[in-house]
Amino acid sequence: MLPSLPPLRSARRPCTPTPAFQAGLPVVPYPPGGSADIPPRTIGQKLGERLGQTVVVENKAGAGTAIGAKAVASAAPDGYTLLLGTVSSQAINPAMTKVGYDALKDFVAVSPVAAIPFVLVAHPSLPAANVGDVLAMARANPGKVGYASAGPGTSNHLAGELMASSAKVQLMHVPYKGSAPALNDVLGGHVPLMFDLLATALPNVQSGKLKALAVTSRQRTPLLPNVPTARESGLQDYEVTAWFGVFAPAGTPAPVVARLNADLTAVLQAPDMQKRLRELGAEPESGPAEAYGRYVRDEADKWGAVVRKAGLTP
Repeated sequence: MLPSLPPLRSARRPCTPTPAFQAGLPVVPYPPGGSADIPPRTIGQKLGERLGQTVVVENKAGAGTAIGAKAVASAAPDGYTLLLGTVSSQAINPAMTKVGYDALKDFVAVSPVAAIPFVLVAHPSLPAANVGDVLAMARANPGKVGYASAGPGTSNHLAGELMASSAKVQLMHVPYKGSAPALNDVLGGHVPLMFDLLATALPNVQSGKLKALAVTSRQRTPLLPNVPTARESGLQDYEVTAWFGVFAPAGTPAPVVARLNADLTAVLQAPDMQKRLRELGAEPESGPAEAYGRYVRDEADKWGAVVRKAGLTP
């Protein structure tokens, strides 16, 4: 039988904070309102109903997710302080710089939550109808076909590095201080390409302001059913998603992890929750904690290799 958890302290009544509940459930290592902030707030209420307690989401942004992740890594392993971890906090950033925690040793994976694919979008003026055309242009003009990103080491930057490595071509990375200014310059035709998250790419593709060349997920998305995957476009084994999952500090008792996994799985498999997440451009995911832990280790190996091959530094 799965254990019950004692009630979490509610933010609605005064209490003296203790180290066991210094951050809430879960900690989001991003500012409020972003794509990484939506899934936990969408899921939190339903999870709280199953746990019989208030679920408090706290944003601890900064240092490229390191501040929030480090806070959870050093928290008491009692099931109260969890991390809404992402591909950045658990796989990419630790490969690029000293983040103050070990993404694999300091956490135990609890459950996947969702994954948002990227869309390789192009300004309509670019004479390319598909990924093959882009790669042909890159081979003819090494290092001159540019793609915008939210900054060095971000997921949409490394999506381009992985494509270049997989296809053995040279692309020109054009970094910005965030996705919004990068997307604005692609819309303005100043940079021809960008790997943009499905949620923000969709309205620009539907309006004709950008054209979608490929999605980076393993399978096509029902939101853009006529757009092929990068794999279908000739890039074998290519897959890039902005994935989210729940992690607990290392040492959290196995029965607590099992209880949280079971409740998160039930919440994520509910039809209304799946519908809501898909409306946000995310594909709901669930599964055993052990399997998710293996997936995260594989992702850490994959992105570590990309970072090393590209010679990226902070």
